[in-house]
Amino acid sequence: MQEAARAIVPAPIAKEGASEVWLRLRRDSEFIAIPLLALSGAAFLFSLFLFAIGKNPIEFFELVYRGGFGTAFSIQNTLQRSAPLILTALAVAIPARIGMVMIGGEGALVIGGFASAAIAIPMIDRFPPMLALIIMAVVGSLAGAVWVGIAGFLRHARGVNETISSLLLTYIGVAIMNFFVEGSLRDLTNPNKPSTKPLGDVYMVGKIPGTDVHWGLFAGIVIAIGLHVLMTRTTFGFAARMTGGNPRAARAQGLPVGKLIIACTAIAGACAGLAGFYEVAAIQGRANASLAAGYGFTGILVAFLARHNPIAIIFVAILFGGIVASGGLIQRRMGLPDATVLVLQGMIFLTLLTSETLYGRFAFFQGGAGGERT
Repeated sequence: MQEAARAIVPAPIAKEGASEVWLRLRRDSEFIAIPLLALSGAAFLFSLFLFAIGKNPIEFFELVYRGGFGTAFSIQNTLQRSAPLILTALAVAIPARIGMVMIGGEGALVIGGFASAAIAIPMIDRFPPMLALIIMAVVGSLAGAVWVGIAGFLRHARGVNETISSLLLTYIGVAIMNFFVEGSLRDLTNPNKPSTKPLGDVYMVGKIPGTDVHWGLFAGIVIAIGLHVLMTRTTFGFAARMTGGNPRAARAQGLPVGKLIIACTAIAGACAGLAGFYEVAAIQGRANASLAAGYGFTGILVAFLARHNPIAIIFVAILFGGIVASGGLIQRRMGLPDATVLVLQGMIFLTLLTSETLYGRFAFFQGGAGGERT
């Protein structure tokens, strides 16, 4: 009797399990198919734009591939540009898990980079390089955490819209950096471009062995994986997601909503501030206007395209790192301005936002239960 039961029961269970797995795969594939559709739509619209100005779209996209991924040099250039994009995208993705649209990564990057350079000035030739770099990284991360944390506090304490406050804080942060870089902290030996004093080669972050890519890429990948675990495998992450889904229900359950908001925004700011540290200690060697290179704003697009998934952010950041890295080649070969890639990024952002209305509307992805979303 028991043998007969064992022979009969597994079949329907296995069949039902396979059906559930297939349904889950179909639903999950929606979050890949729709962003790909948005990218295709952006490519089509940008091709029309190129046709309108008399340029060849096929040549453009070929140069994007060649400039971003075509050679060993271009791949390393892409990976180096991907490092700050990973960190600034995380600065958008983590607050998004708690229901906040935070776009202040650029300001946190600038403030973090400036704080790193400023704290390094009295340590040069007095502190061991490794200790100085650790202090710079900690100070840069703390500065970014405080900067974005201000927007989180204002949201919790006063109900101030975090999107507006974080954007305004970005401009304030850039202004603060310019005030000191062009004033009391300016390196008088460099009259051409206002900057802080150079760190020197000894106090710079080195390259990953065998590459020309600095260690910021490795740090970004490790932090992205760590934050993915934090937000999906811990009680903190569960509480943040619950708060993002329904703040009133979270308060009713006794969750510390205010602390969660401030903690998530502080983590976000720390990521962007660390990106600023690497821009100073691995690329620029000092703080100047080049810190405001737009990585924070591109990180918004990366986070949205990755749907705020820290693991997906790594791959999307590499894609956009390649697009940014190809700007110079496009300028030389096609006679287009270097900012042409920004037009492409803008079109991607528009099509991506438009594609948000498509989720839940396709019966295939919903297992035949589409059309519920309005």
